[in-house]
Amino acid sequence: MTPPAQPCTLDELVARARTLAGAGPRQLLGVAGAPGAGKSTLAERIVAGVGPTARLVPMDGFHLAQSELVRLGRADRKGAVDTFDANGYVSLLRRLRRLEPTTVYAPEFRRELEEPVAGAIGVPPSVRLVVTEGNYLLLTDPPWDEVRSLLHEAWFLDLDAELRLRRLTARHEAYGRSPEQARAWARGSDEANARRVVGTADRADLVVRLTDALPL
Repeated sequence: MTPPAQPCTLDELVARARTLAGAGPRQLLGVAGAPGAGKSTLAERIVAGVGPTARLVPMDGFHLAQSELVRLGRADRKGAVDTFDANGYVSLLRRLRRLEPTTVYAPEFRRELEEPVAGAIGVPPSVRLVVTEGNYLLLTDPPWDEVRSLLHEAWFLDLDAELRLRRLTARHEAYGRSPEQARAWARGSDEANARRVVGTADRADLVVRLTDALPL
């Protein structure tokens, strides 16, 4: 069961992130939540609010390529926990946490391509806050269980389930699925992932119910 959520404004969360950024040489903040909760948008707003000393490094950059998903027989449930390079993600977080003296490059998932692109996000040594977001940051299954120990702080973004499903369906339509396909994906594969993710909320430092309306 999800712990009680704390209502927060975006400004309050930006202020908390700024405080975290000043707590050490480099801090890692994780934003977890179920598909469609608004993690990506919130993380983008946090980074913009903190400024140039912050960088966004999403977990989604570690999606396996479509050709590999087809080879593995997992293309019909893209986004499930075993459709990511979890070890690669953990390795990147380790590098980011130890603050290497040169720029560290991370992959980025491009929705218009439905593919990850290597080396798309540069994190120079001047970055003091790395914000990473994704569904599976708080899982206890290896190797995902290492993620939580690498984060200095973790938030879980909560959202009303029906609203989340409506947002997901609209998102899938926006990226080319028919209304029927969008509903089936949101209530099928996405919802199976959501049930797994919601059970990890108790590992977060803060469960957030954002009071500001966020776009898709």
